[in-house]
Amino acid sequence: MTRSIRAVALITIAFALALPPAEAAPPTVWTAGSLAKITQTEPPRTGSLAELWMAKGEYESFQIVIRGPAGGLTNVNVQVTDLQGPGGATIPKSSLTLYREHYVYVRTPSVTSTSRNPSLGAGWYADGLIPFNNPATGARLSGAALTAAPFNVAEGRNQPIWVDVFAPRSAPAGAYRGSYTVTSAQGSFTGSVVVNVWDFVLPLKPALKSAFLYWGSQVRQAREELLRNRIHPLTVNASEERAFIDNLGMTATDLGFWSGADGSTCSMWTAPSVAQVRTAVASHQPDLALFNYTADEIGHCTNLYTPMKEWARNLHQAGVKNLVTMAPTPALYDDGSGTGRSAVDIWVLLPLMYDRAVAEVARALNKGDEVWSYNCLVQDNYSPKWQIDFPSVNYRLQPGFINQSLSMTGLLYWRVDYWSSKPWDEVNNQGAFSSGNYPGEGLLVYPGAQVGITGVAPSMRLKWLRDGVDDYDYVELLKKQGKGARALQLARQAGPDWVSWTRDPDLVESIRRQLGDELGGPGTGGSGTDGGANGGSGTGDSTGGGTSNGPPQVVSVSPGSGSGARQTFTFTYSDPGGYRDLAAVYGLFQTSNNQVRACYYQYNPAANTLWLRADAGNKWLGPVKAGAAAVLQNTQCSIDAAKSVASGSGARLTVNVAIAFKPAFAGAKSVYMRATDAGGASTLMIRKGAWTTK
Repeated sequence: MTRSIRAVALITIAFALALPPAEAAPPTVWTAGSLAKITQTEPPRTGSLAELWMAKGEYESFQIVIRGPAGGLTNVNVQVTDLQGPGGATIPKSSLTLYREHYVYVRTPSVTSTSRNPSLGAGWYADGLIPFNNPATGARLSGAALTAAPFNVAEGRNQPIWVDVFAPRSAPAGAYRGSYTVTSAQGSFTGSVVVNVWDFVLPLKPALKSAFLYWGSQVRQAREELLRNRIHPLTVNASEERAFIDNLGMTATDLGFWSGADGSTCSMWTAPSVAQVRTAVASHQPDLALFNYTADEIGHCTNLYTPMKEWARNLHQAGVKNLVTMAPTPALYDDGSGTGRSAVDIWVLLPLMYDRAVAEVARALNKGDEVWSYNCLVQDNYSPKWQIDFPSVNYRLQPGFINQSLSMTGLLYWRVDYWSSKPWDEVNNQGAFSSGNYPGEGLLVYPGAQVGITGVAPSMRLKWLRDGVDDYDYVELLKKQGKGARALQLARQAGPDWVSWTRDPDLVESIRRQLGDELGGPGTGGSGTDGGANGGSGTGDSTGGGTSNGPPQVVSVSPGSGSGARQTFTFTYSDPGGYRDLAAVYGLFQTSNNQVRACYYQYNPAANTLWLRADAGNKWLGPVKAGAAAVLQNTQCSIDAAKSVASGSGARLTVNVAIAFKPAFAGAKSVYMRATDAGGASTLMIRKGAWTTK
């Protein structure tokens, strides 16, 4: 018996040895929009297409998320291709900057006394960005303590890759297509990238003024990193100014005279003489706006109001503006020179300061003074916070939509390089500077030595601030087109004030898209897909191989004009690759190309499903099957799915949509159409008809 068992065991072992090894699991990969905060262990999502909308001269971002399958992944790397656009135009792969996101651990989360803007809590957060290539030379980085690639991904863990895409200022408007590939020892994965370039240029010089402080001794590359992200360092070397103005959009700088007065020191040094100020002015480029950051948080130091006026008069005679972090006060609305000019030209306020001095802010603005915002510590329980453990919208809204809504024209931050002795690993500096000091305070960049570069590496929070600066520019550009009321209406949907700002990243992206569509104008390569049924993420599912026969098209809506409370509309779309190549088609009833509080439907041919956009324009309601006994509705309209059917033949898809408009939506509307294909190509949102709802 023992001999028989032994023989069977030997045969089994021999058979097992003869079997080929089990095939290793390939990577699981999906894409996410720039505002997504990817945790290390969240479940995988679907969607491998990354789709962006952007102006010429703008950076936009997406994330590639790589999940470790059973057994994990080793020797992982990521590559991108050139993006091919209209008429042979190209966005070269050198315009796509890749970073591996580095996780840090927050032990003590930021404290807020109520839930109006709660911290996300303790845990691991992606924050620092490790570059694949040296930003100064473009050469691949290797051999440093922290290297972007190759890397390993443990089983059940996620590793996000941040991708910055830059659209050249000379790029023709339209859709640009390419791909990314994730390789590993266990297999590879390839996904698609579509970049829709609107037909307008983001100014090289941002309209929003800013001043962010380095406290440590920094090399030129550190200042360049802030400027690349559209943030101004407080000061630069005079020898750097011309290049920074011409190449990186620098517009202003601090003169450098400090008074010694701050929140804990109610005394001031003697003001520099007019001659001293003029000598300092002469050392700067003549096309730079000059200000002097004179004192910090001295609103309670009433004994300083008289010496502050002396500082102001000497600065003013030399053509320099006086910047002080304090709320406006009537005691400083006259510098004593007889001109009626305020002693403070640039009032810089925390949200708490602003909310306690709303009337005085209005008076200062009416006088022609500037008002900036700034961020520091956790000092209230409602305004946006810049610590690591808050949702991404916190960083995005203050520079752009909130500043625009409150007529604030600049942004200040007290420090960007508040590093520990282990800066890439230890961010828990709570209590070090103040009781309101929590992880990530004063830290927006990381030292470059650990990742093999000179200067600094950015954080994801710096990228979100950059995008907020771009939002500010979008509104400013529309103001110049005479559409300021419309632009501010959109901005205030996201960030009306310090309390009521949205926490919904989808709404932020939706509003940005609407601003971009307004600026881009018809026929200019914007308005692609909504990024899947959840909308607003900047990414979508790649459900097929796409087509090389050309982009999809919108054909017509019938009736093309008329009026009524109920109507079955016939929308016709086409695709050179055949109607089955259409991934999603859309119809929008609204006074303008604006999906907020609109009647806006989506139809997915492959699934035969209908969706209706929610009132806020931030998500889709549905799906329901076309032909099924179901109704989709928002406060503008309802869609009777039972009376809505679709059919296709050859290149054409026809969708009949039975719509009942609600009384609150009554009035003249335009009818817009849009189509996307399985490869990610998309049309504009194109006006094809008009209808007066009743």
